[in-house]
Parts: sequence; C-alpha cells; structure tokens
Amino acid sequence: MKGRPEILFPLFAGLETLPGVGAKTAQNMAQLGLERPRDLLLHLPHSVIDRRRRRTIRGLELPAVATVEVEVESHRPARTRGGAYRVLVRDAETDFILVFFHAKGDYLKKMLPVGERRLVSGRLEFFDGMAQMPHPDHVLLPEEADEVPDFEPVYPLTNGVTLRVMTRAVRAALDRAPELEEWIDPGQRAAKAWPAWRAAVRAAHAPEELILDTDPARERLAYDELFAHQLTLALARRNVRRGKGRVTRGDGRLRRKVLASLGYAPTGAQTRAVAEVERDLAREERMSRLLQGDVGAGKTLVAFLSLLVAVEAGGQGVMMAPTEILARQHLESLGPLAAAAGVRVECLTGRAKGGERRALLERLARGEIDILVGTHAVFQAGVEFRDLRLVVIDEQHRFGVRQRMELGRKGQAPDVLVMTATPIPRSLALASYGDMDVSVLDEKPPGRKPVTTALVSLGRIGEVVEHLRKAVAEGRQAYWVCPLVEESETSDLTAAEDRFKALRAALGEGVVGLVHGQMPGPEKDAAMARFVAGETSVLVATTVIEVGVNVPNASIMVIERAETFGLAQLHQLRGRVGRGAAQSTCLLLYAAPLGESAEKRLSLLRETEDGFRIAEVDLEMRGAGDVIGVAQSGLPRFRVADIERQAGLMAVAQSDARALLETDPTLEGARGKAARVLLWLMGQDEAIRLISIG
Repeated sequence: MKGRPEILFPLFAGLETLPGVGAKTAQNMAQLGLERPRDLLLHLPHSVIDRRRRRTIRGLELPAVATVEVEVESHRPARTRGGAYRVLVRDAETDFILVFFHAKGDYLKKMLPVGERRLVSGRLEFFDGMAQMPHPDHVLLPEEADEVPDFEPVYPLTNGVTLRVMTRAVRAALDRAPELEEWIDPGQRAAKAWPAWRAAVRAAHAPEELILDTDPARERLAYDELFAHQLTLALARRNVRRGKGRVTRGDGRLRRKVLASLGYAPTGAQTRAVAEVERDLAREERMSRLLQGDVGAGKTLVAFLSLLVAVEAGGQGVMMAPTEILARQHLESLGPLAAAAGVRVECLTGRAKGGERRALLERLARGEIDILVGTHAVFQAGVEFRDLRLVVIDEQHRFGVRQRMELGRKGQAPDVLVMTATPIPRSLALASYGDMDVSVLDEKPPGRKPVTTALVSLGRIGEVVEHLRKAVAEGRQAYWVCPLVEESETSDLTAAEDRFKALRAALGEGVVGLVHGQMPGPEKDAAMARFVAGETSVLVATTVIEVGVNVPNASIMVIERAETFGLAQLHQLRGRVGRGAAQSTCLLLYAAPLGESAEKRLSLLRETEDGFRIAEVDLEMRGAGDVIGVAQSGLPRFRVADIERQAGLMAVAQSDARALLETDPTLEGARGKAARVLLWLMGQDEAIRLISIG
C-alpha cells in the first residue's frame, strides 16, 4: 500500500503551519496530545457559551454571560496599586461597569475611548449594588462583531494556550478539512441521519446550546474512530487466521484420565469452553480465543484440558504466566492433573541458567516435554519446540494486540488461547479483544463457598488483630494486604514493613511473613513458599498477591485502607480466599469517614461476588482507561468516542468492519478505498501494514 494519500497531507503538516500558532504554542498544545491539524479536528468543544446579541442587560438574571453594544461614558482609574480600574458604559437602556485589574490606563483609554461605541461580551455579576463585567472576553468595534459567534465553543485548554488561540487554530484546521469519499455503510448512515465526514467535523465544532453524545455529527465522528479501530482488529484477526493453522484433533484419551481423577464434574461453562476450543483447534484457520472467567471459575482446568488436545494430537503446548511466582504455581497446580494423564510438564523462567537451561531446551526440541509452563522467557531466542500447537497466555491485559501478533509470527503459527481472571464488560472486551472469539466461564465449580465480606472501620483494628490471633491458634491462615501509598514505592514498603512488625509483635515470631514488590524474586518466592507450606500463618503483602496465588488453607483476607483500592482489584484480592473447605471471610478496613464513591464501591463488594456485575459498575465509576490500566491495556485512546457510553456503537462498528472485509478483503472497492483513507486519517499504521502484507 502506497504512503499516506495526498488529500490528507494538509492535515498532517506541523501545527506551526497554522496561522497564529508559533513554536511555543505548538509545544504547549502537544501537552494535550495535539500535534497535527488532524488532531485539532477531533479536539471537540466540551461546552458552549451563548453569546447571542442583546439590546440591553436590563432584566437579565445575574450572574450570566452577556454580549451587548455599549457607549463608553467615563474612566475611573484605580485608587490603589493593583486595585480595580473601572469603565462606565451604557447600553440601549441602562449603565453598567467594566472592571480591570492590573491594567494600564493608557491601554484601556485606547481600547475604550470615551464617547465611542464598542461591542463587549463577558460574564456579568452583581456587586456593590451595580452590574459589573470583570475583564470582558471580547471588546470589539461594532463592525467587527462577526468575530464573536452566537454560540462560542469552549475547548479543553492547557497552560499557555488561551481559548482565543485554540479557537483560531481549530478554525484554520477546519479550513483544511477536505471532502472525503464515504466509508460508512450507506444503510447505517441513512438510519442514523449522519452527515458526511467534513460536514460532521464542521458541525461538531459549531455546537448550539447543549452538547450531547447523541448529536448526529459527534456520533458519526465517534463511529469513525470505533470503525477504524475495529477494522484494524479485524485485519489482525484475518491475518492470524490466514496464517495457515494446523488441524489439531485429539482422541480424548488423556482428557478422560484427568476427568476421572478429579472427583467432581466440571461445570457446564467449563465443558462448553473446552468444546469451543476443541472445535477451533480442529479447523484449518488459526484459533484466537479469549477465555474470560471470574475469580475461581476454574480457568486452569479448561486451559489444561485444551493443552491436552494438542498433546493427544502428538504436539506440544505452552502455558505462559506474567510472573515467576505464577508460573511456578501453575506448575504445582497442574502437577496432579499431569500425573493422572501421564504427560510431562516442565517450567522455564528467566531464572534457569547454564547447564540446567541447556538440558531443558534440548528435551523440549526433542519433544520430551509435552507442556512447557513459564514466563515470557518461553519465547526468547533459542527456545525451539519440536511441534508447538497451542499457546495459553494467562492474564491477558499485560499483553496487547501487537504482542499477540508477534506471537503469531513465532515459527509454526500455533493456536492461541488467552485467559483473563478480570471479568471485562462487553464494551471493553470489544475494544481490547475485538480480534478474538470469546468463551465465558460464568459458573463457580461445586463446593466453592461464598466469602463473607464485612466493612470494619480502622478504629477497630485491635479487634481484627484479636480475631486473627484466635484464627491462627485454630490453624487457619490469613492474608493482610497493605494499602497502596501513591507517593513512592518506598512508602508502600514502609507501610508493609510497619504492619509486619506490629503483627509480629502481637502474634509472635515466625507466625508472620512479608512479601512486597521491592523484594528480589528469590526472596519473594521463598516467603510465598513458606506461607503455602503453612510455616507462616499470616502473610503481610502489598498487592503482589493479587493475581492467581492459590493457598486453599488461607480463609481470611484483611485489606487495609480498602477505600484506596479499585473495585476490580478488591474483587481479585478477595478471590484469593474461599478456595478451601473452611468458611472464608474478607475484612475491608476503611478510614472513616468514607467518601460517597468509596462507600458505593465497598457496599457493592459486600452485596455481590459476581465479577461481571462488579466490572460494569467499576467501568461506570472510573472509566475505561483505569479499569484495565491504560498503560498496559493496549486500549486505544479515543478522542471523540466514549467506550463506556457508546458500547452499542462499538458492536455495530465491529460487525460492519468484519462485513466489509468479507466482501472486500483487500479494500480495493469504492468503500474499501475510502476505508483506507480513514485508516490513514486515524493513524492506524498497524492496519495499513497488514493490508500491505495482504
């Protein structure tokens, strides 16, 4: 595919090419992510000021914005330095005062000469028995009145960029917006009464009175962003599928052995998910599937049964975890299942060195290892499989679309199953994983008891420690999670170390362990291992234990300053208990008084253990970026679209993108060519690269 289409060149020039934008202003605008005229087109106003002309301010309810023609009557200079300089003016019916602070008298006399007429516009307030307009936004000659629109858009600003400068720059960018061919399905556009692209951009920057997401111009621009994004995901998906997969069919013998050894029947959701994976593996196209399960829904079993399909077919599987602790834990939890099936499972992390590592890699290349568990070290150079068929990735949100594509470039193009323990609302699942098919585990395996959740104020921490002392005496184990202190990692550490010392003093030496993010890996693992083995009864931790750690005997979870955590995180932490036979408790310790949103979060946790419901509320309260952590979510940053409120639009964009590629896989038709221009316009370089390879 050739480079950027010429019609878009003016929109991708530097901002300094716009009138009134110098190097300094361009630098300041970059803080808002505005680097090209094209960015300004999508930098929409967040509100609007009514500047329609009035004859007089009489009868206006103050404070209010007013735009009115006046005659300048007199000047009253400030009596003290930095005091108020007043200019008395009269409109068609009444007098009022313009007020200026720190202004030079001669400048004001030039701008507002006595006896002349001016158009003034600004916020009027009532002060000292008189209507006053401090620092008018506009003071113009009557013949320049056209410079002030009836409805003035108000843009998000940053240091060093005034509304006037921003408005002028946006207008200049709008003058460069070309007419573009239509990429939206005609039926869809007609049903929604959406304007053409250029008309939509113009209308979105000239709002009247109220700004709504449902305004056709804004909605169309939001759809354009979502459509470009979904088109990129659909191209990535097609690319993965087109990479010839291998047909992998198992005969079920190994899976039957594992199921016979379980002593319980899998849930309907688990059985359904394994069947979906099995069906995908048997196809010629490569699988790209997301396995979403709530805390404790039994994803590990589904993953292992899926890996066994690959082994039954004579191939190998790999299971990749985000951390060393988790990789070792997967190895332990898979141990008994692997023994029942008679398959060879080994672990490779960054810690394997020298001869030991070499020997393991040789066994892997000869096919003497059936399933390899590890961190991303399993994909480093020099790691060769004899016949890799399936890759299972645990904890998806550390792994974006781009990494999934790189994985697809690994040698034999294996099938990919991604697991996440974070229930993701549908709109976010579409935004982040629109290129994947989704299996959902929405049932809890039999025998998992609900966790009792209670809110306890920090003032009662003594009682909580007493409760722990009794529980420890009965042989129970507990986690104590310390608050995240934002300022610095060292204070996180101090909080955890202080709590560790206090609990050790209260409960006795050797009873309490400590694990935090700053510890070297081996120490962290050793502290975890002591807790898993029951040598320590209480584990004080920062949130490093959030993901996946499994200690069935731990039945108490104390979360200190619970109000400082997000909902999803609290739900994940609570999921660490309730895994064994004992009745489990989660104590949310909070500092009173609780703010409104903190109270809403903690009360919701007390009411429900349904991770999908919790995720929906979390999304409403915090916004998409925070829910999966924008830094590692690979979530696109949309300028106009709002993926919480416009989830429906996202779903339409996804089916439309897939449908367009069905009918026009190389985007050569009229709509396809227009869609290519959209991809350039939206900076979807990955998609453009994919079409070129296509």
